Amino acid sequence: MNIRPFRNIKRRKTKEINVGRIKVGANNPISVQSMTNTLTTDVQATIKQIREIHGEGADIVRVSCPDESSTKALKEIIKCVDVPIVADIHFHYKRAIEAATSGASCLRINPGNIGSINKIREVIKAARDNNCSIRVGVNAGSLEKDILEKYKEPCPEALVESALRNIKILENENFSNLKISVKSSDVFLSIAAYRQLSKATDYPLHLGITEAGSFIPGSIKSSVGIGTLLLEGIGDTIRISLSDNPIEEVKIGNEILKSLNLRERGVKIISCPSCARQGFQVIETVKILEEKLSHIKVPITLSVIGCVVNGPGEAAMTDVGITGGNKGSNMLYLSGVQSEKVMTKDMIDKVVLEVEKKASELKNNQNDTTQNN
Repeated sequence: MNIRPFRNIKRRKTKEINVGRIKVGANNPISVQSMTNTLTTDVQATIKQIREIHGEGADIVRVSCPDESSTKALKEIIKCVDVPIVADIHFHYKRAIEAATSGASCLRINPGNIGSINKIREVIKAARDNNCSIRVGVNAGSLEKDILEKYKEPCPEALVESALRNIKILENENFSNLKISVKSSDVFLSIAAYRQLSKATDYPLHLGITEAGSFIPGSIKSSVGIGTLLLEGIGDTIRISLSDNPIEEVKIGNEILKSLNLRERGVKIISCPSCARQGFQVIETVKILEEKLSHIKVPITLSVIGCVVNGPGEAAMTDVGITGGNKGSNMLYLSGVQSEKVMTKDMIDKVVLEVEKKASELKNNQNDTTQNN
């Protein structure tokens, strides 16, 4: 029995598909995606960025393939990275075929703009022959002409109708290894469209607020939109679309999932905004700790609280905690229990040491559990 039922999120049951070695849908963890912004034809730059994105915690990486040179480069890129690659395809069915044969794990297409049914069949055959899934990507900014004429403007019903129409195209060819997205830059439109689509199909849903903007506004819009849907149990994989370094997209995506207890990865810091009561400089301390602890992938909670008003209470619920005290003497907590006083000048090194020790302990416990099973 869960002692905190208010934290429970009942996820919508969806079909399971494979994107390379990553399983999407059903009871599988919600995956985080991002997309390269290098020229795909610049093979080394693209490989470097994919590795950085993956290293930050992305499960899947998308790469744009606008021309034949890009799909040729994709083959070499895929050989050199250890993460499933989604090929982003628009309009040109041959690019989709080339990407599938080059080793892409998934094709992001809109079947309705690929062309004739014969072209679509060729794309589906290439996907099937190469164990490649398909994401049906519907965007408010690129709806079919007849759907726009019917609804006059992008609306939830228009996005869902487009998605279901494109799903039907694939299903008519007996292809069901697919996931769907209905993205908009409008938070309200996106939420409403995904809610409707989740009732109309049980395929996995890829969530995103498209073209969300620069780092701060884009992160907030994405957190509101994607977070709302995730709380309702909707969504199997997410991408944060920012006009920024793709690594920032991954960071925000992981933080959204961590805040909802849908992902456990790395150090989760609980920290106060600081005030005149603080016994040490909380804001600077948190920034330094985030950087010094970024290498830790084991899920750990750390509380950094400037005074004793909330410090002991927060520390009681975290693996490691530090609470500010008078005259630079701060209290260290381990597993919720007071451990020792630490002077401010030694505090960061001590906290890093204790978090690393805890991470090692948890990792060893995980390994023992895996071996015993």
